[in-house]
Amino acid sequence: MKLSFTTDLDENIARMKQLFVHDNTFICREVQGRGQPALRMALFFFDGMVNSQAINDSLVKPVSLWTGAPMPMPDVIREILHIDDCPFDPEPDKLLAAFLYGDTIVLVDGDSRPAVVNTKGFAKRGPDEPDNEKVLRGPREGFTEAFMGNLALIRRRLRTPNLCFEFSGIGSVTHTTVCVCYLDGIADQTVLTEVKKRLQDIPLDSILDANYLSEIIRDDRYSPFPTTGFTERPDIVAAKLLEGRIAIVVDGTPVVLTVPHILQETFQANDDYYISFLYTNLTRWLRVLGFVLTLTLPAVYVALLTWQQEMLPTRLLFSISAARQGVPFTTFTEAVGTLAVFEILKEAGTRTPDTIGQALSIVGGLVLGQAAVDARFVSAPMVIIIAFSGVTALIVPKLRTATLLLRFFLLVCAAVLGLYGVLFGTCLIVAHVCRLTSFGVPYLTNVLAAEKHSQRDVLLRFPWFAMKPTHRFLAGWRGVRR
Repeated sequence: MKLSFTTDLDENIARMKQLFVHDNTFICREVQGRGQPALRMALFFFDGMVNSQAINDSLVKPVSLWTGAPMPMPDVIREILHIDDCPFDPEPDKLLAAFLYGDTIVLVDGDSRPAVVNTKGFAKRGPDEPDNEKVLRGPREGFTEAFMGNLALIRRRLRTPNLCFEFSGIGSVTHTTVCVCYLDGIADQTVLTEVKKRLQDIPLDSILDANYLSEIIRDDRYSPFPTTGFTERPDIVAAKLLEGRIAIVVDGTPVVLTVPHILQETFQANDDYYISFLYTNLTRWLRVLGFVLTLTLPAVYVALLTWQQEMLPTRLLFSISAARQGVPFTTFTEAVGTLAVFEILKEAGTRTPDTIGQALSIVGGLVLGQAAVDARFVSAPMVIIIAFSGVTALIVPKLRTATLLLRFFLLVCAAVLGLYGVLFGTCLIVAHVCRLTSFGVPYLTNVLAAEKHSQRDVLLRFPWFAMKPTHRFLAGWRGVRR
């Protein structure tokens, strides 16, 4: 559908009403001046999408008080309307997109050229701290569903003319506005070109969330490891842009994508740079250790009890054997079943309201765990192993998918080949991570970097006085450390 107009205002009004006859939010408001002959104007907008006070003060009131003669649209914009953003006679596609997004179309009698006035005023929430990315110290702002407001949060932190915003519309039906954000002179042009190319090739008819884009533009789409970053915090996006990354902001969602995304980012917490580097280094090592334990601990336990029992201390082996008396399932079946129940409880707690979800997770875990042990469905040591593995998985939330899938993969390897299977499965995981890339950047960039300065924020965060202001990454892309 394209909007076209004539010089007859009454005909334009009738045509617009016919186009939106089934939309009760469509509003057509006619305004007339006091002159003889009088200036006639029509305003078209959607109720609930506009700021009514802005329309009354900037459009209706100036025209209704005008005592002069009618004039063409360029003169009306210049002499009568009280507005700061008013594209004159835009292209039909841009005109329709702006109109459907909350702008007001202005027409005067005797001129077929429309003006588009920025009167957006739909409801939006404040930039509160994201629930999933809380910090101990640091900024408390978070992105919202308001597109321009999100860009303003980024602009406020990067007050430089090198900050670039490039818009495009994606989705043949929704025409969702997507912004590619980067710092000119820091972002690698090869990566930037690849990002734009992948966004242009998206075949979807609707984009309602950033994940729609992520699943299509990411490298290695079937890998459990994320190759595109997600965040709801403007300070994190600003830091990523300073590192040479590119941010993708999607209208209608508080989640912003950042690319390239590499392995070291998954072990970084949001407030690592707002607290002491000594405490940061300790907790970062704990995250790495927690990730390793959540993957391997159940598998190693199954391997030892199934194949390598002689490697356990005698007293520990007797204790475990006594606890398993009466359990009808094999160690592997017991581990898989307990893990499945744990994930079901965790999912149920996530999908229910906060007040109920917390009680469901805690009470459900305690009651079911104790009841299962008393009924001899599972052994107490297995409950301890699975509970510890589940808790350590929460320490690295960015690798939630990887921990869930790879934990079961290593369990199968342990059941088939014992500790050799665990070692074999771990080698396959490491080999898979080594071959991953994110927009041409190796996933292990910095971890295996040859330059010592690029390793000052991987497993350890060096103090600020030891940080280099700039450094060069592998694959030819550059960055600036926060």
